[in-house]
Amino acid sequence: MGQVNTTSILDSAEFQGLAQEMTRTVSFLADRGWTPATSSNFSARLPRTPGHYLISRSGIHKERFTAGDLMVVDGAGAAVEPLDEKPSAETLLHMALYHDVQVGAVLHMHSVNSTVLSMRYHTQGQLRFSGYEILKGLAGHASHEVTEVLPIFQNSQDMGELAYAVREYRCAHPNLHGFLLAGHGLYAWGTDVLSAKRHVEVFEFLFECMLKDIGP
Repeated sequence: MGQVNTTSILDSAEFQGLAQEMTRTVSFLADRGWTPATSSNFSARLPRTPGHYLISRSGIHKERFTAGDLMVVDGAGAAVEPLDEKPSAETLLHMALYHDVQVGAVLHMHSVNSTVLSMRYHTQGQLRFSGYEILKGLAGHASHEVTEVLPIFQNSQDMGELAYAVREYRCAHPNLHGFLLAGHGLYAWGTDVLSAKRHVEVFEFLFECMLKDIGP
């Protein structure tokens, strides 16, 4: 009779290390008011466990977020460990982005600035940023003389349909760093948690500049 494998991904050094890094990142975001109440969700690829991803559980208050609030899902967004826990309701959006093998982490926030701008400009379908020095903080930009386009998708409760639209757009625009959902907030990603966090900071800086420029 074969031996039962009782090895847990949750107990692995890989998961524990990423969980601690993600917890520090969520604390940083929460301290800035970008993740109010139980909103927002976060994930990271587990590179040494192919086809598996660390993601935040559903319904967790982010101000009190701990490593225990993270779980493991597979590429279809189904719970792997613990099996009886529910991942974020927007897990399929995260999985749509991981089809790009360069994406190592995805962060989604509900900041006031991102939400206001997503509603104000949703009929235009995008925000455009040019000339800002901080654009160099986005991967691939070596100068301020670039234009960063941030698409705005209409919000939907049909996560499968929304995930498909995001994946198709992302495939057609491989240099994308993030997107907005109208009335919902920002999704940003990077090769790892740190780069995803950096991209969030860049976008939030740009949102504040834009709102101050256009006025009330």
